Amino acid sequence: MTTGKNRRVPAHELAALTSACFVACGMTAPDAEYLADTLVDADLAGVHSHGVMRVPDYVEKLTTGGVDPRGAPTVVREFGACVVVDGANSMGQIGARFGMARAISLAQSHGIAAAAIRGSNHCGAVGYIARMALAEGMIGVATTNALPTMAPWGGAERILGINPLAFAIPAGRERPIEYDAAFSRSSHGKIRIHEQQGLPIPEGWAFDRAGNPTTDASVAVDGLLAPIGMYKGTALAMVMGILSSMLSGASYGTELGDMEAGPRPGEDGHFVAAINVAAFEDPHVFAERMDRAVAELHACRVADGHERVCAPGELEALRREEYDADGIPLNGATLGELAAAARGLGVPNADLLSRASAV
Repeated sequence: MTTGKNRRVPAHELAALTSACFVACGMTAPDAEYLADTLVDADLAGVHSHGVMRVPDYVEKLTTGGVDPRGAPTVVREFGACVVVDGANSMGQIGARFGMARAISLAQSHGIAAAAIRGSNHCGAVGYIARMALAEGMIGVATTNALPTMAPWGGAERILGINPLAFAIPAGRERPIEYDAAFSRSSHGKIRIHEQQGLPIPEGWAFDRAGNPTTDASVAVDGLLAPIGMYKGTALAMVMGILSSMLSGASYGTELGDMEAGPRPGEDGHFVAAINVAAFEDPHVFAERMDRAVAELHACRVADGHERVCAPGELEALRREEYDADGIPLNGATLGELAAAARGLGVPNADLLSRASAV
């Protein structure tokens, strides 16, 4: 599928339409606004694989019983600073937010706290959840399991999810250190964007179903994602999957439902933790050392072919500033599919494409 040039859409318009779609699916306005913000935030960062391109899939799940739009997470087990949360088949962002909020509260008095979440669904970019801890001067950690789309190193079968891991670490004058990445060479969503645009994917991202390397995005979508670092990516994906599922009773690996499978609940799990810096070190000392560490990166001699050395999360932060001011560039397929989903729900003013400006 080819979609022509990208179009720029103001973030507030994108958020309003996306939120209206989720309200039309039966979500409360606050939950719908939160869910929409998680997606638009990903698009603002340029991580379009976890942005509003997900809306049609989410709408399908929310309107066919695969996700409960009014699901209300609850704590079902508590031991010291550790809790198990039942997401009540809510959207993953809702369950993960609940778990992280609980972990942050417990870390105020315990220093470190964690929540394992079950009964959940796709939770978008887990970095959004990890960043919740920054407001309290804490370090946030978040991971989630994912539908198996990756073969283990040396294998030719979908066994593992890409199971991303995110950290958010506060600093002082410098921006926080933020990391959010899966253990595959590429996310499934990023390959879908290449397919939308009719573009090949880079070598090494994926294999076909027989285990042969491919650069054809359409083949890769139904094929096998490649782990980063060969066996290292396999091991790390397994660890994140275990943390996200086996501590709470969530489904693991091939037990998971498909986000595109309509009425079947995803049965996803997540694991989040909050680390209270003040329990270990004077926060001012910690912030000063963080600033020096970031400054050291910035002062590093730049290698040929590169313009600068950036700290983790810095490029995304700069992109958020640019896109917030100038509009988010989205391809026509994403905007068209969003409009179709909105029209199907009876949401007015659905056609952002006609109002968007060319890049």
